[in-house]
Amino acid sequence: MAAKKSAAKKAAPEDGPAKKLIASNKRARHDYYIDATWEAGIVLTGTEVKSLRDRGASLIDGYCFVEGREVWMDAVHIAPYVKGTWTNHAARRKRKLLLHKSEIEKLASKSREKGFTIVPLEIYFLGSHAKVVIGLARGKKEWDKRQTLREKQDLRETQRAIRQRELV
Repeated sequence: MAAKKSAAKKAAPEDGPAKKLIASNKRARHDYYIDATWEAGIVLTGTEVKSLRDRGASLIDGYCFVEGREVWMDAVHIAPYVKGTWTNHAARRKRKLLLHKSEIEKLASKSREKGFTIVPLEIYFLGSHAKVVIGLARGKKEWDKRQTLREKQDLRETQRAIRQRELV
């Protein structure tokens, strides 16, 4: 007699590795209109990776630029690794970003236009790889910032009024 093998249930495939957010640049979204975003890899040293895993990063003053056929991120603060020795990294240094050639060409042509800049928006781990989301940004005027804040405040007030009405 041949024994029938039961069909093993296959687990549903996951959507891929989990995204672990390290740092977010909320100030950039306040100061700029973000026209387009790209995900890029970052070239890091060992102590920088360990420091990022401890969530020791700040994107506040960071910016990106195209130099030759490479994209660089500068003025991003990655804290020195606490257990690092003389091999520890400099906190604010130029870091190379990894993008496809066509993406670099698009960024270079757009960033040369008046009023555009490239800013880092988020740093996160995707599996074991450190990634950064960079955005092509246009500066907001002061009245644009005030108008955006006013719109957010109005939205908050209407939602609060709706909740209070539902409770009564």
